[in-house]
Amino acid sequence: MSAFLTDYLPILVFLGIAAAMGIGFMLLPWLVAPKDPDKEKVSAYECGFNAFEDARMKFDIRFYLVSILFIIFDLEIAFLFPYALALDDVGIFGYWSLMTFLGVLTVGLVYEWRKGALEWE
Repeated sequence: MSAFLTDYLPILVFLGIAAAMGIGFMLLPWLVAPKDPDKEKVSAYECGFNAFEDARMKFDIRFYLVSILFIIFDLEIAFLFPYALALDDVGIFGYWSLMTFLGVLTVGLVYEWRKGALEWE
């Protein structure tokens, strides 16, 4: 039985070190971080509105439009990488499927551009 347990000793050591590091990484900031955030830290960040105000306040929707457009085109790139790796194997059907996909995304981009969703002013 002890030979069986010694086979799992490295796993137990690894789990012990991982648990100690995880607890340490959670406790260390709690111990050394400043407790009184300054005005700059709680100010508006990327989203454009203050962090600690009424939840029903009006906010600018342009940030969300830009982030949704980023996600759409980021997914486009995520679909292009596997296609580029399997370029020889997809054949003519795969080629035209990808061109249709890119065409739909291009039409969407032109629509957003003409509607003014990309204008920040």
